[in-house]
Amino acid sequence: MKTFLPQDPGTKRDWLLVDAADKPMGRLAVAIANALRGKNKPTFSPCVDTGDFVVVVNADKVKLTGSKETGKIYQRYSGWRGGRRVSTAAEMRERHPERMLTQAVRGMLPGNHLCRRMMPRLRVYAGAEHPHQAQQPRKVELI
Repeated sequence: MKTFLPQDPGTKRDWLLVDAADKPMGRLAVAIANALRGKNKPTFSPCVDTGDFVVVVNADKVKLTGSKETGKIYQRYSGWRGGRRVSTAAEMRERHPERMLTQAVRGMLPGNHLCRRMMPRLRVYAGAEHPHQAQQPRKVELI
């Protein structure tokens, strides 16, 4: 019996629509990362990218538990001396709510070349509308 190795599906990927309203951010990020990797498919292989496209709406309504709204900090660094910028989760939700979920999903993907191929398939929108009507995303309840 030969070993089965899945092929890269190319353009035959599914589109999943996820509503992030009132869902815990960590649990939602795990489910999205699994869908991007293709772990929910029977043909999953860690070395082959078999995942789907994921469209997330209502990212500004994602739920943070405990005191993370004021205690959790996001950092970025420009590369220059004194270029560290720090903001809390409340400030990040106000300015860039889609970045909170994008960074959480990126941290749950493997840190190799597959991650750089999976992240462009994640589309996160702060509101309820998205421009991907032509792809006909299938609404999925991941958690």
